[in-house]
Amino acid sequence: MKRILWVVIWALMFFVTGCQKPVKFEINGKITNASGKMIYLEELLVSTTRPVDSAQIGKNGEFRFREHVSIPTFYLLKMSDDNFITLLVDSAEVVTLKADAANYSRDYLIEGSPGSLLVKELTQRLNNTKLKLDSIRSLSTLYADRPDLAQLQAQWNRDYEKIVQDQINYSTSFVSEHPFSMASVLALYQKFDDENYVVRDLHALRVAASALNSFYPSSEHVKALYSNTLQLLARERSSKVRQFIQEQGENSPEVVLPTPKGNQVALSSLRGKYVLLHFWSAVDQNSRIVNPVLVEAYQKYKNKGFEIYQVSVDRNRAEWVDAIDKDKLVWTNVGDMEGSTPAVLNYNIQTVPYNYLLDREGMIIAQNLAGPALDKVLASVLK
Repeated sequence: MKRILWVVIWALMFFVTGCQKPVKFEINGKITNASGKMIYLEELLVSTTRPVDSAQIGKNGEFRFREHVSIPTFYLLKMSDDNFITLLVDSAEVVTLKADAANYSRDYLIEGSPGSLLVKELTQRLNNTKLKLDSIRSLSTLYADRPDLAQLQAQWNRDYEKIVQDQINYSTSFVSEHPFSMASVLALYQKFDDENYVVRDLHALRVAASALNSFYPSSEHVKALYSNTLQLLARERSSKVRQFIQEQGENSPEVVLPTPKGNQVALSSLRGKYVLLHFWSAVDQNSRIVNPVLVEAYQKYKNKGFEIYQVSVDRNRAEWVDAIDKDKLVWTNVGDMEGSTPAVLNYNIQTVPYNYLLDREGMIIAQNLAGPALDKVLASVLK
């Protein structure tokens, strides 16, 4: 009987809990000198805003909003299109805002929302920096008639650069210190002007994007940040390859990785031959489909000075070795079973399979050759 009673109690508890509505956050505000005016709550999306609610400010300057969210969300609390406060509100927060209509967006007090406090800190710091920069820019006009204008400008330039660098250091440190806060999204998108972002450290960007993506994968802001980060990293890798070519005088960065037997083999050890540097994965279907084509090309051209240096991006040694055996890959196969990341980054590999054809001096002469295209190029160079 007791067992049945406990089952009934648990069922009732589950029913009551399941019927509860999502917990709402509250924004309770008081704005002096704003009686009778309207205030609007809008969700800040990636490239636009979405109206959420509006309220008329009471005689005592009071207003209230109640909404629900499942993750920290950016909102604009607007008195007009150019007079607003940015909030970062999480579920169940009870936010208290106090301000005056005369300097509403510049000077306000907020409690009950840690995210909104971080947003306020970021916004006010950048606004102060921009005011300082504007002041320095105006000095050239103010002192245009000074005979020592050139010396003054040199000092102003130094002051200007220091203010910019201080802001960069502050914002970069902010992102590093708050990698799991959605406020870091705002920090990463802040700009000095239309062209120049404040945070330029790709490492800080990558860490924050990865951390936020693991915590808030459904956030549109995080999705956009993560996508932009991947694009920036891809461009950086391409830039590094070009820089390497310019500095080293060759366009095939060195690769040194172990074979299945543990022997370290360098790509450069195959100089003197035409080498197909081929990236693949034992668990990738497309890679496995290409392998028979490589086997055919290798058998046809190996005695004419052709070699394959195949880099695995796998992480499972057993699957890698099994695929080598089943596909009869008798050429040089290497991989560190950690994704062969240095080689992947150096050669800007975005997907597998992918390859580069190197001539006898190690210069890249073709890339991403497949099927008939590979045979055609090899036939032309290995006569």
